[in-house]
Amino acid sequence: MKDRWTPPAPAAPARTPRDRRRTGAEIWLVLGLSLGQSAIYALVNIVARLTSGTALAEQSATLNASRSARPYLDLTYQLLGIAFAVLPVALALYLLSARGPGTLRRIGLDAARPGRDTAWGFALAAAIGIPGLAFYTLGRFLGITVEIQASALEDYWWTVPVLMLAALQNGLLEEVIAVAYLHERTSDLGWHRVTFVVASALLRGSYHLYQGIGPFFGNMVMGVVFAWFYTSRWGRQRVLPLVIAHTLLDVVAFVGYAFLPADWLAALGVG
Repeated sequence: MKDRWTPPAPAAPARTPRDRRRTGAEIWLVLGLSLGQSAIYALVNIVARLTSGTALAEQSATLNASRSARPYLDLTYQLLGIAFAVLPVALALYLLSARGPGTLRRIGLDAARPGRDTAWGFALAAAIGIPGLAFYTLGRFLGITVEIQASALEDYWWTVPVLMLAALQNGLLEEVIAVAYLHERTSDLGWHRVTFVVASALLRGSYHLYQGIGPFFGNMVMGVVFAWFYTSRWGRQRVLPLVIAHTLLDVVAFVGYAFLPADWLAALGVG
């Protein structure tokens, strides 16, 4: 029998003008405390870069910077940064739970389909990662992407575990907020699927603007693929495959950067 799937209807759509205003205000508040805030800073950052008098190709951005020359103080700062960065995820899940129990199951952040979710996660990571690297290299060649230093942490015993935690933090924050939460709330507002996909992709691209114009468009493409997949009959509104894919991509970028030879990094245009 063919495996059919129909997207569930919103459990509690915002029907009255007051409900719609409250839902809209909630979206702005959640984004203002998380990815929307990052998008505003990224916009200011790209304006500063473009007006600095230095070409984008000659500038750089560090994703995982050291915060102290003292190893265990640096570790403390790194762990605190990761912990506080995922608080907006907890807030979004808490707000979604107002509909009743089963929030994690509703957005697919549970362990109901571990094999399928993991397989799709690896497939999405491969589909995005390889073209993403080519897109970055092209952006560097065209001079519209800054040099990205994926990690500037010293080589301590905790470096790799912290980089992996940072990758998981990014996966949870971006996919839960920019895809699962945003889809739930925009569905409440009656948004069309295409409108949601475009909005999610624009949001994802905007908070990567600090890396240059190239990453803005590259992450928009990733945003379209992830948001479309989430709402498709293959994704079935399960965010866990997206979290797995995003985490894998960042683990490869962060940990790979720390271990690849310098000449390989230079050939890839990542310093």
